[in-house]
Amino acid sequence: MKKALLLIIFLIQFSVINAQVDLTGGMGISFVYTPSLNDYLTNFSSSEEIPSFNSTVEFYIEGDYSLKPSFQLGLEYVYSLYSYNNSLQGFNYELNYQHYKPSILAYYVIPGKGYKIKFGGGAGIRILNLDQKIYGATESFEAVGYGLLIRAQGHTTIGGNFYINIGATTRYDHPGVPENDNGELYNNILDQPVNINSLSFSVDIGISYFFE
Repeated sequence: MKKALLLIIFLIQFSVINAQVDLTGGMGISFVYTPSLNDYLTNFSSSEEIPSFNSTVEFYIEGDYSLKPSFQLGLEYVYSLYSYNNSLQGFNYELNYQHYKPSILAYYVIPGKGYKIKFGGGAGIRILNLDQKIYGATESFEAVGYGLLIRAQGHTTIGGNFYINIGATTRYDHPGVPENDNGELYNNILDQPVNINSLSFSVDIGISYFFE
């Protein structure tokens, strides 16, 4: 969270100094397909299988700078949360992860009176922290990788320089296999490491302020 706060401060300072900057923040829900993790969680599930797509909550902040009316470069920070728990015949199991997703963005922009529509994409580093609790003992893991995204985003004025923002994003994130000092997160049933690589589709809503 300290990284997110530092990014927020940077974006606000950048916006004050520079004109033609869009600053956006909000939250959303993401539907995430993680086949390797799903196979692993099946080992701790009382049902026959884990759903293909799991939902996560995400929070984001983004700053975009206009190089010209139809083109912007931007920077975003997304913080995503996932949790799974199950109790089977007295056996308690919990898995939680936090996924940090900073990205550099590029947009094609369609501006208009009272609205702005953006289409684009980007890439960045992915950092994942995962905690697993079995029989009351918690073990922590970390993974670092990369991610890609494409996005459509719409902004509609609500008064002055404030806008409602709605966006839809498709992501491919490749943080890889979580590890700690004792080794990798491992699926003993399938005899293979567990990766958290994912394909996801998210819908977000937030508030934007345009420095014009």
